[in-house]
Amino acid sequence: MNTHAKQFAEDPWQIWPPRLSSSREVGRLLTMPSPTYLKLVIGTLLALASLHHGWGSKCSTNSPTVTQTQLGFGNPPKFMVEIQNTCPMCPVIDVHVKCGSFSQALVNPKLFKVLGYNNCVVNGGLPFAPLSKISFNYSHQQFILSPSSWYFQCE
Repeated sequence: MNTHAKQFAEDPWQIWPPRLSSSREVGRLLTMPSPTYLKLVIGTLLALASLHHGWGSKCSTNSPTVTQTQLGFGNPPKFMVEIQNTCPMCPVIDVHVKCGSFSQALVNPKLFKVLGYNNCVVNGGLPFAPLSKISFNYSHQQFILSPSSWYFQCE
């Protein structure tokens, strides 16, 4: 039985620090990590650094989108509105939409709140997750809706 196994048999809870019986065991313990291991560690560190510094700038070009789809041909017409965070990495917050004279009576203010002429806020200004959508329907002549301001929450 080697020394380490003998020590473990005597006291199985005392496994550290290891007792090394030869210089070969010391050399094996102190060997340098393999190049593959070093590449993996360096790659991981670089990936983590890019997560912290790079995603916000990438999302700045991904403005939220507003799409409207007419549902049928009733009078007044009915529309489904979808507002999507197009950033795959960061939540978007405080999304404001140009909404003309949109009437608050047409939709739940928790989803889409009229603050004033041509100024509506989505989801009460609260964040919504990367690539998620908020949708609602309204019955009225079509309003022109487009994003006017928003912020990405990447930190």
